[in-house]
Amino acid sequence: MHDIEPFFNWRELYNPLEDSKSPFFKQEYDEFQYSNKIYNYYIHPLWDSIGSETLYIKVLYADYEEGNAIIELIGEWNDCINNDIMYLKRDIIDAMIEEGINRFILLCDHVFNYHGSDDCYYEEWKDDISDQGGFIILVNLQEHVLSEMKLFGLQYHVQLGKQFQELNWRKMNPMNLTEFLEAKIK
Repeated sequence: MHDIEPFFNWRELYNPLEDSKSPFFKQEYDEFQYSNKIYNYYIHPLWDSIGSETLYIKVLYADYEEGNAIIELIGEWNDCINNDIMYLKRDIIDAMIEEGINRFILLCDHVFNYHGSDDCYYEEWKDDISDQGGFIILVNLQEHVLSEMKLFGLQYHVQLGKQFQELNWRKMNPMNLTEFLEAKIK
């Protein structure tokens, strides 16, 4: 897992380290010192901690005028034991909503497992953004992760499913990706 890096091709469009509204503004990294781990596996040092032991993120893009954010995730999404959704919602998403973000795209190519609990934080997140026409889309979930999320009823709060699977989002720019996904919302 240490060689899976966050996506960098949009850095000329957005860098969370230079964004004073970002939860990761002025974050400093040692690109040569691997210290963050998911279980016994080191991960690339450019992934950002959200307070979870098993889930890390990278904000790849944020456009406050349009209200869009694209976030890449890596690890095991564990709401059951680690309450990862609480950390994500309280420490990252709430701060972004306060700055005007209401359309969230979560890139889940590197989410290897999901362990659900209840759906309260997802419901709250949806309620927080629905008045402004917001949405939450989960892209490229592995099949077993998608199935597990559906078992916990997340499809009632976030957009997930076949129309958001196997998408080669890396060949798109953030604006085109957002428009493409928004057109697929039912």
